[in-house]
Amino acid sequence: MSRLDRARFDRERFVSDGRPRWERLDAVVSSSALRGGADWSELASLYRSACTDLSRARDEDLGPDVLGYLDDLTARAHDRLYGARPVLRGDLARALGQDIPRQVRASWRYVLTAAALFYLPAILCLILSFQSEDLAAEVLDRATLKSMEEMYSGPVERTAGQNAMMAGFYVFNNVGIAFRCFATGALGGMGSVYFLVMNGVSIGTVFGHLLGSGQGANLLEFTSGHSAWELTGIVLAGAAGLRMGWALVRTNGLTRLASLRAAGPELFLLVMGAMVMLFVAAAIEGFWSASPIPREAKAVFAVVQLAIVTGWLGFGGRGRA
Repeated sequence: MSRLDRARFDRERFVSDGRPRWERLDAVVSSSALRGGADWSELASLYRSACTDLSRARDEDLGPDVLGYLDDLTARAHDRLYGARPVLRGDLARALGQDIPRQVRASWRYVLTAAALFYLPAILCLILSFQSEDLAAEVLDRATLKSMEEMYSGPVERTAGQNAMMAGFYVFNNVGIAFRCFATGALGGMGSVYFLVMNGVSIGTVFGHLLGSGQGANLLEFTSGHSAWELTGIVLAGAAGLRMGWALVRTNGLTRLASLRAAGPELFLLVMGAMVMLFVAAAIEGFWSASPIPREAKAVFAVVQLAIVTGWLGFGGRGRA
């Protein structure tokens, strides 16, 4: 086989192998029904493959017809992927009810990893701090532990006028924690790992110490209502940070910036889900957790909140195209 024939054969094989992906990408780009995180993820994946094909076609000089087709296809896919999303045009109900829980389930590897990084240190430190006050003081200084004991020496109570102010403070505090867990994922995911572990260590140490010193019931009464929302929100923010870090580490032939852009729809929905959960947690913490309601009623409320969070993330958007 001559060099010309071999080049023609390689070109034909390249087009034959790539045509199904390109046609699928063309159909997805032309579709007006991109709704869930899975649809956007498919578009991002196909776009990355087409960019790789375009780069190869340029390197091997496969002809102006192939290059022109792939140039046009990737340009249209880029515009569709990074242009205005339906969720950004106001369809908040669909985003909350379908897109966010779908994306959380689609990103289960990152969510599970973030949950392990957060909860395992928390549980370990809770057990160790419950058994040893000295160990708790190694993590948090004794002055901090003493102030926690005083804060939860009895049921937490506030006047009605303080609730709105404290809700604002909780929003600021929760969003700050989530931002650190997410944004530091730009360091190859290592920043997210650090902040997930350290938040788990801190929370577990406080719980363990107060349980050991006799204030655990008051702490649980105060935190039980909003914990399902707050802790899950932190985990989702950390999962988004891990996903961002992975996009920067494994680029699939793209530049790091292009890889990060391709992961944008997934990151957007994970971060949006985390923010929603933390705002709900702040509202509950500000207006409910310190209210003079019987402890039994707060326990029932906590179970209901856990069921809502589990049902939303586990079943939201299932069975819908």
